[in-house]
Amino acid sequence: YPRGKLKCLLLKALKISLRPYVSTLQHSTLKKRSYCFTLPDISSFFLTYTFYFSIFLSPEKLLVLAVATQETDGFHRFMQSANYFKFNVKVLGMGEEWKGGDVGRSIGGGQKVRLLKEAMESLADQEDLVVLFVDSYDLIFAGGPEEIFRKFQKANHKLVFAAEGIIWPDSRLAEKYPSVRNGKRFLNSGGFIGYARYIQKIVNQWDLHDNDDDQLFYTKVYVDPLQREKLNMTLDHKCEIFQNLNGAMDEVLLKFGTERVRVRNTVYNSLPSIIHGNVNTKIYFNYLANYIPNVWNYEQGCTICDQDMVDLSQLKEFPQVTVGIYIEQPNPFLPEFLERFLGLDYPNDKLNVFVHNSEVYHEKHIQKFWEENKDVFRSFKVVGPEENLTQGEARNMGMDLCRKDLSCDYYFSIDADVMLTNRQTIKLLIEQNRKIIGPLVTRHGKLWSNFWGALSLDGYYARSEDYIDIVQGNRVGVWNIPFMAHIYLIKGQTLRNELKNRNVFVLERLDPDMAMCRNARDLGVFMYVTNRHEFGRLISTANYNTSHYNNDLWQIFENPLDWREKYIHPNYTRIFTDNVLEQPCPDVFWFPVLSEKACDELVEEMENYGSWSGGRHKRITGGYETVPTDDIHMKQIDFDKEWLHFIREFISPVTLKVFSGYYTKSYAIMNFVVKYTPNRQAYLRPHHDSSTFTINIALNNKGLDFQANLTIILYLGKKTNQVRSVIMPGADPCWLLRKY
Repeated sequence: YPRGKLKCLLLKALKISLRPYVSTLQHSTLKKRSYCFTLPDISSFFLTYTFYFSIFLSPEKLLVLAVATQETDGFHRFMQSANYFKFNVKVLGMGEEWKGGDVGRSIGGGQKVRLLKEAMESLADQEDLVVLFVDSYDLIFAGGPEEIFRKFQKANHKLVFAAEGIIWPDSRLAEKYPSVRNGKRFLNSGGFIGYARYIQKIVNQWDLHDNDDDQLFYTKVYVDPLQREKLNMTLDHKCEIFQNLNGAMDEVLLKFGTERVRVRNTVYNSLPSIIHGNVNTKIYFNYLANYIPNVWNYEQGCTICDQDMVDLSQLKEFPQVTVGIYIEQPNPFLPEFLERFLGLDYPNDKLNVFVHNSEVYHEKHIQKFWEENKDVFRSFKVVGPEENLTQGEARNMGMDLCRKDLSCDYYFSIDADVMLTNRQTIKLLIEQNRKIIGPLVTRHGKLWSNFWGALSLDGYYARSEDYIDIVQGNRVGVWNIPFMAHIYLIKGQTLRNELKNRNVFVLERLDPDMAMCRNARDLGVFMYVTNRHEFGRLISTANYNTSHYNNDLWQIFENPLDWREKYIHPNYTRIFTDNVLEQPCPDVFWFPVLSEKACDELVEEMENYGSWSGGRHKRITGGYETVPTDDIHMKQIDFDKEWLHFIREFISPVTLKVFSGYYTKSYAIMNFVVKYTPNRQAYLRPHHDSSTFTINIALNNKGLDFQANLTIILYLGKKTNQVRSVIMPGADPCWLLRKY
């Protein structure tokens, strides 16, 4: 502006509004009924300029223009943040075919300039209109109109573009940029703000194609000194308004407030109003958008989790779901997995079940499940190992069943290593109304889960800042994440409209889950994980040995919770809560410890091994058996470690309760199963055990498996018959056998 005179607009009210403040100014009336001011010095100019715009321009004069040709997940997120701050948003190009190229990987985006040019034709005559032009798929607001307007005024320029530290797309133009003492030097076209007529001046120069590069166009204008001065352009060098994440992810961190969450730029100590996840920062941007501006905070938790939910109670009938069950390696506790799936609270006539089993070992389990439930579901299809399908091919097949079935509303994929404990899982996932969503499941007592919060540069696991808090339930909500596996729900409409490629699970050398997630990310389809409820857990399959008869017995270390649920008696904990103990004579106690399943499988395991001792004297560690039995030792079936751990975990607490003050090391030399038969060994004479205490568990049922009284405890001249788990001092005379 010239030092001497300033022509002003909208001055009908100026005479009244500025009269108290312009005593130092000399003014004269012009024929055109406008006013000009002779400024005695430059400081008076800035004082008047600032005051003028604070009176005549307001946030209501701020119009947001954004380009979006489809209502993607990113677009809905953008609008959610805009609506939170009550921005006036006009969307350009909705429903129009995108011809601007793949701007995420190469040059392009010219279509945005063309759409903006068309829109400005009807806006440029509004002299006091301020236009904010932004991308929409990878951008959110962190501040409101008043804040952005104030920062724009402070910039004292007609046009302010976003800035970044990396030049794109033509690095040869770097030398033409004006030098910057402190701040980002290069222009980014993902966001800019300016007066309407100045924006029209710049976009009117566009005469290129839709697939030409918009950022290159704006850059060439900016690096031209004459153009830059004529248009009064500048860059937001210190990220006051615009924060581009490309090349700056290590500069920003989340700042939690009482009601809102902001991003703070630690280099410039600024709180940017607009966050742009440009280029390859989408994953980190999604992480930030899980909080900004009001998605989640410490005071309120998740503020949007209940928005746009599906109310199943208002539907005439439940949605139809295609279920894909995948057994891709030997899985412990598979019968229990199938039993839990069968127990899900969802109408079976709305479930189409597809099972892929690649393991010969599990054919017996699947065959039994199919025979018992083939008429339970709407449809039931099994593909076995004889088909020789890869994991990717099998998962493509299961997903395609829903994709091709127009009546399929959802596709629910679950691997056999997911142990669901929440019967409402399918309903809860449907209610959240996301295109792709999975329930959080973790390995018991570990941080291993079914999702990743971030990715490394090579596309593999990286831990996000909030991963542990989400896994441990310290932050509860619905989280946008880059990778998920094991269990998830996908809308059928999403499969037909967006994930249309039938090879979703096959991509380069990636495993199937990584391929699916990569395809979803590339298409802009958000994936969510919810920890709003307890859903279940993952079981470990890494060290599952299938060389035994009942292999789950050996899972006491790898999967202790599932082992306990299967093999420990349901009334075991009542020993400590309800004192479920009987004492037939002093220092002798009966109590429940092993389940019927555990007893049966131990018997089966020993019978399958078959090398019973025959009741002969035999050499053992530390000496001879003075009172030999027809038995098989735990060491012989490689079960000694597991049995000693069982004693430590489940017997030691009982000894501490019944033998007050006694702390056992839970170590035993002789751990064995005894077999009594009339033609091999029908009885055992009374004897003293050389132990501190003895634990005896009957493994079959009196009246069903045998008729005689097989457990006799002699104590102080008394005789007691019992067929239960029993614990007693080892020095007492005893004669006993099997089963609780």
